Amino acid sequence: MAAKTTDQLSARERLLAAAGELFYEEGVHTVGIDRVIERAGVAKASLYNSFGSKDELVRAYLAAWNAASRERITQGLATRYGTARERLVGVFEIQGERFSKPGYRGCAFIGASAESRPGGCVQQESDEYRGWFRNLFLDLAREAGAADPKTLASQLCLIYDGAVVSAWMDRDPTAAATAIAVATALVDAAIDG
Repeated sequence: MAAKTTDQLSARERLLAAAGELFYEEGVHTVGIDRVIERAGVAKASLYNSFGSKDELVRAYLAAWNAASRERITQGLATRYGTARERLVGVFEIQGERFSKPGYRGCAFIGASAESRPGGCVQQESDEYRGWFRNLFLDLAREAGAADPKTLASQLCLIYDGAVVSAWMDRDPTAAATAIAVATALVDAAIDG
């Protein structure tokens, strides 16, 4: 199927695409709705008809990021790695591929959470993503036969977060290689130890 051109996208899709670019590049609270509307090339009423408020646009942006991340990781794990043990480390390889892409600004959820109030839509969407991510590591650790799957999953989440922040804040795409090495050692110790 051919990709839609900007002219073929609905106002909602254009708003979400514009918000995705601007919110990721500059932050969910520093970007006003007027900039999103201008980038999307739609009328202001389109934003309110499609989302109702900026908060709901932010929620939709994070939900779309969540869905895309899950798809990218799930698809990559399913097609590139044969065992649960390989998939535990494979998560780091898949994420590491993003570190060297132009415009990489870390995790959308970390960025949005850093500038948002507790209890709002950002926290809700971030909690959902984080829950999925922790469960991914936990399920893979169990499947791989880790002696203490919960501890291994917690350790891998911490390494993952550190790699994401290091790649972004230190502008160091080699953080992926370090994370892969540490994750491999943790997985080996947890399964073979």
